[in-house]
Amino acid sequence: MKQKIRKITLVAGDVVFAYIALFYTVYLGFWPYFNYSVLGQHLLPFSILYSIWLVLFYIFGLYDLDATNPKINLLARLGTCLAVCLAIGVIFFYTVPLFGITPKTNLLINIALFGFFIIVWRQLFYWLFSSRFLKNVGILGKNHWANELTAEIRAHPQLGYRFVKFLITSQSLYGQVKKERISTLIIAQNINQQKTIVKELYNCLSLKINFLNLASAYEIFFNKIPVDFIDQEWFLNNLAEGEKKVYDKIKRLADVFFALLIMIITSPAWPLLALLIKREDKGPIFYKQQRTGKESRAFWLYKFRTMKTDAEKSGPAWAKANDARATKIGKILRKIHIDELPQMFNVIKGDIALVGPRPERPEFVKKLERAIPHYNLRHIIKPGFTGWAQIKFRYARTAMDSQEKFQYDLYYLKNRSFLLDLGILLKTFQIIFRGE
Repeated sequence: MKQKIRKITLVAGDVVFAYIALFYTVYLGFWPYFNYSVLGQHLLPFSILYSIWLVLFYIFGLYDLDATNPKINLLARLGTCLAVCLAIGVIFFYTVPLFGITPKTNLLINIALFGFFIIVWRQLFYWLFSSRFLKNVGILGKNHWANELTAEIRAHPQLGYRFVKFLITSQSLYGQVKKERISTLIIAQNINQQKTIVKELYNCLSLKINFLNLASAYEIFFNKIPVDFIDQEWFLNNLAEGEKKVYDKIKRLADVFFALLIMIITSPAWPLLALLIKREDKGPIFYKQQRTGKESRAFWLYKFRTMKTDAEKSGPAWAKANDARATKIGKILRKIHIDELPQMFNVIKGDIALVGPRPERPEFVKKLERAIPHYNLRHIIKPGFTGWAQIKFRYARTAMDSQEKFQYDLYYLKNRSFLLDLGILLKTFQIIFRGE
């Protein structure tokens, strides 16, 4: 809840500064003939344009709270986003001539002012929320996962938390919580059989503190769930599949509609892509690969071919960065993910959804199920064209990478919803700009 409030505050600030930028744009652009009727003429078209720009801000990750940290490539990310916003503004005003204005210089002035205000607002937001309104966090238990959490809390104070200390079990827990004014206590060890500790924590309830287990804390700070710290009971308590029936039916209708729409929009490019692939080595245009789907059923996944025809003569292998098996045109298609477009056929057939855990190859699934606890449970829902793990983590090239991605898949399994699906689809566009 704390992070949602901060994100809403961040968006609200952007809206306010967008209209401040508009006021000064019109004031400067029409000086000395400025009047409020001229400003009113600009309100509707720029309001529509700002709505589009705010969506682009989301796609470029400018509403991720860690992006408010001025030390993290904020300027580069904002600069790229504003360039796209400018291009959208030009297209908007010159292809939709319904508002009686075609700003040129004023659009540039507006982008410049908006960018300036956004930088100032991000600096102010980070200073305000990384030094004020913080909850004191204590951790009971010290291990690898607890150390990761403390590093994350210290690196991102704008998330709303301040790490205070690791609690010492040899001293009064009640006394430590009260002295340090701890408002959130993360329990990073198994206390089920430790009656004395449980009793002390029970006494701490009067101090009005929040308790989080390690899995819940990871979910808040990392948007993933640590597979090594959950058991079968966690799945029974957190995966409410019976409540998802209506969601699944509506999602299926949306999948078919948007898959058809994507195919129609991109269809003019398909003959050109086919020609380029065929021209390079005379091999097949499409490539099909067996993948594991819902309930572990195998299906054929379709792509534009990006590998040489003999790429897997030695058997299945993990894809690599700058893979030597890729063709010249294949490297380009993979970089901007156009090779994935034929998967819209799989969406229409019902093999995959638009959003879900990415389907893996059966040969790898067998190995991963032996190496990663609970890995088979990712198959209780349909795999996806894109997914939470795809926008949060790099391309999986090893079993260790797959375990990391599975932790993001668990987060999606627990929290999937129409709103989360929409966010993932929007963020997928960002992958095109950042490459693999």
